[in-house]
Amino acid sequence: MLSAALLSLTVFESSPAHAQSTMRSPNLNLGSRVPSINPTLPNARFSPNLQPACEHAFRGPDGECFDRPAMSAGGRDGVSTKKGENGPRNSKVQAAGKPRAVHNELVAEIDGALSQAETDALARRHGLERIASQNFALLGSTIGLFRIVDRRPIDAVRNKLAADGRVRSVQFNFRHFLQDQKRSEGDPAQYALAQLRLPQAHALARGMNVTIAVIDSGIDVKHPELVNSVADSFDALGSREGPHIHGTGIAGAIVAHARLMGSAPEARLLAIRAFSGGSTGGESTSYVILKGLDYATEHGAQIINMSFAGPKDPLIERAVAATAGRGILMVAAAGNAGAKSPPLYPAANPNVIAVSGIDAREKLFAASNRGNHIALAAPGADIFLPAPGEKYQIASGTSFSAAYVSGVAALMLERNPALKPGDIREILTRTAGDLGAPGRDDLFGAGKADAFAAVTAAAAVPAAPLAAVSGKPAGGETAVRTPSPNDASVNRALSDPMPSIASEKSAKKAADRPAAQ
Repeated sequence: MLSAALLSLTVFESSPAHAQSTMRSPNLNLGSRVPSINPTLPNARFSPNLQPACEHAFRGPDGECFDRPAMSAGGRDGVSTKKGENGPRNSKVQAAGKPRAVHNELVAEIDGALSQAETDALARRHGLERIASQNFALLGSTIGLFRIVDRRPIDAVRNKLAADGRVRSVQFNFRHFLQDQKRSEGDPAQYALAQLRLPQAHALARGMNVTIAVIDSGIDVKHPELVNSVADSFDALGSREGPHIHGTGIAGAIVAHARLMGSAPEARLLAIRAFSGGSTGGESTSYVILKGLDYATEHGAQIINMSFAGPKDPLIERAVAATAGRGILMVAAAGNAGAKSPPLYPAANPNVIAVSGIDAREKLFAASNRGNHIALAAPGADIFLPAPGEKYQIASGTSFSAAYVSGVAALMLERNPALKPGDIREILTRTAGDLGAPGRDDLFGAGKADAFAAVTAAAAVPAAPLAAVSGKPAGGETAVRTPSPNDASVNRALSDPMPSIASEKSAKKAADRPAAQ
């Protein structure tokens, strides 16, 4: 068993003018053996006008500071921090009446023979401006992103463009949102390790030579928890943003290997930035997410983690189907829109493993989506994670539930590289621990993920020639990947102490002692 070193947690609360919730950042006191960690400290109880400039990771595109990385999609967000309240409340997305698609933008599949000059001419004929266009190998199609340059109704423009002989399809540029939640009250002890039986699973596999693409916001690749874990990075936004708290946290849930432990600490990540950090939350669009999926499939991803949610998007649905056709496993957050939300995508796509969230008591995370598409559940409330700048955070959301399951799938692939996505889904659901009503249900799916049982069962599946998924299959067959002796390892002894977090009362007492201060 892993030993746990006690971490003191000091809690700060703030109420910025544009924030809907509080942020809690741990102040870790690990003693002289372990270097100190600089926590992210929000400005507690001060007027918003007195707040200093924040770091890039916590700044919106308009320069405005915000206190948490992301909002839910679907209109409900968060668990109230008031005692006695357990239900979700309206999110800033809903309060602001956030549209489902980007204003005045259309995404169109166009004739691949068109040059850029011809595409620009096509756009001008329809009163449009071409923002970007490229050929996507994943779809075998050329997709263009266009903006309406006048005040014509978008539906009228879409219909007229779709009638053009050089245009095959037209849709809105839908918005998608990261599935992170606010920092909430409660004891954020490191329960996920025991709940998933990760220490036992890591005695069998740690994700070595398995590549996971993380389509998210920016990741702090220099964080001690993530060093040597990011094999490649791609910015689908073409932005200059720094690392972001959501992407860094998702990466940590999968591959943390210093003071924390991720579900697959020796897996390799493809860090794909497709979400910007804004004052209304981590947000992306159809076109940008397609770029991320295309890059992942072309650069050797075996698993794709999608901790975001949005509407049923025809373009992304096509991309998901094409990705599944390449034998790549996809895992997605069920969403944080609550019990009344319709299914959110891509989790609701049948090719994707949809993961709902549970807390330390194995109860459903209050904001978690429900539905018959839920495959299984994993820890998603009060998760202790890395944050940019060698800092740490405590966060909740089905985002992290999905990330844990992506890591468990990597353990299974290391144990048996022949597994196909269907095999992994079957094993994960068959070995899950039943929760709630007996049998499968719409809250937990098959139940709580069990990493040890899944990895053990994975070894029993008959081996096939398949070793790993290549980004460019030849002749319809998936290429065999031979592990390289240069594959980076972030091996960490199982006997190394793992941190835990004390209760809030204990943390406050510790903070009053001179040593803690």
